[in-house]
Amino acid sequence: MAKAWGTSLEPQRKGADYPLNELIDYTDQSFAISVVRSLREAGYETLFAGGCVRDLLMGNTPADYDVATSATPDQVRQLFGRKRTVAVGAAFGVMIVLAPRKAGQVEVATFRTDASYSDGRRPDSVTFSTPEEDAQRRDFTINGMFYDPIEDCVIDFVQGQEDLRKGVIRAIGDPADRIAEDKLRMLRAVRFAARFRFAIDPTTREAIAKSAPQVGIVSGERIAVEVQKTLQTNQSAWAIDEWSQLGLLSTLFPEAGASWQAGNNSVRSLVSELLAEDWHSKVAALMYASNCVQAEDWNRLKQRFKMSNSDIGQIEFSASHQQQLDNAEELSWSVLQPMIVHEFWPAALALFRARCEVKFCQRKVQLLEERIAAKPELDPRPLLLGQDLIAVGLKPGPRFKALLQEIRDLQLDGKLADKRQALDWLGRQNV
Repeated sequence: MAKAWGTSLEPQRKGADYPLNELIDYTDQSFAISVVRSLREAGYETLFAGGCVRDLLMGNTPADYDVATSATPDQVRQLFGRKRTVAVGAAFGVMIVLAPRKAGQVEVATFRTDASYSDGRRPDSVTFSTPEEDAQRRDFTINGMFYDPIEDCVIDFVQGQEDLRKGVIRAIGDPADRIAEDKLRMLRAVRFAARFRFAIDPTTREAIAKSAPQVGIVSGERIAVEVQKTLQTNQSAWAIDEWSQLGLLSTLFPEAGASWQAGNNSVRSLVSELLAEDWHSKVAALMYASNCVQAEDWNRLKQRFKMSNSDIGQIEFSASHQQQLDNAEELSWSVLQPMIVHEFWPAALALFRARCEVKFCQRKVQLLEERIAAKPELDPRPLLLGQDLIAVGLKPGPRFKALLQEIRDLQLDGKLADKRQALDWLGRQNV
């Protein structure tokens, strides 16, 4: 078995001069190591696998830890017990081992070789195999390495360390085969490249471009996860360029394809200006720049990505209020205030700030912030409620809600100061 120490990465990469076990955060990783040790002591070959190995080699703290082993799912369950194991994919050799006291969980998968992928997502069947054969079924070389946390060494059958040094996203084996197995890998390649500021290997890139129209086969939920994670990197604009050049953007965001391909630098600058976490605002920017702000546009977007009401709500609110924010200086407080106190206001404000940076009109943001800061209370209690209208003899009906809104607007605009004035105003209305 080929083994290599993980100390040959470029010196500027964190941890390049240290063995991996010196990089371990034992608070997060100690349980995963204990799982490996238990399986090893029971006689099973067991290693860390995939993304956690990549992250450790790069000096990053893994979000989770995957374990690959020669033990079958039944053997894993027998060793750790039924109460501490969950069969999330036993047919594919995958079990979850739960830590005591809910301290975490580790995915444990049997070394395997996959058969064909009829649905473009999962193998039709699997054959339990060896680490070397298991590595060949994985997506990219940087994700295809193993690490032995007991012996502290990297097991690399796919030259993943070399591609980490070069900064390359390269499919393992034939890129067309890897993509045929799971079309989502096309999006994952772009995401990893954006996340790590790597380049996509030309052969892998060519295979993605040829298969790009097939990305629509993947479920909207899975695509949405990749899109969100990609837009949450600091290379969002670059990633969208890659989507465009590879032919993926026309499926992901057909509304934005034309404007982006037309070389609209302002849209690129706008996306680049937004913070990594502002992914809702980035989608809103694409839609807004393409003049897609109608109800049917949001319905199509929601259905395409199977978005939650909260996600589509933030995107829609952000894009649909930009025109009002452009004229915020002229708006009455009763028009502006409901936007500011809305739960989705942060996304709209993030997009507005970015647009003003790109258009060199930062003074608009400053004036808006000054106006907000001047208000002692952004969301004062309404002067009258429905029960107050009922108390003076009004019956709920079409005019009922309108009266409450009129009173609220007058209150926000400083024309009604207290409940007595509001009742006096109400008494003068012909209701």
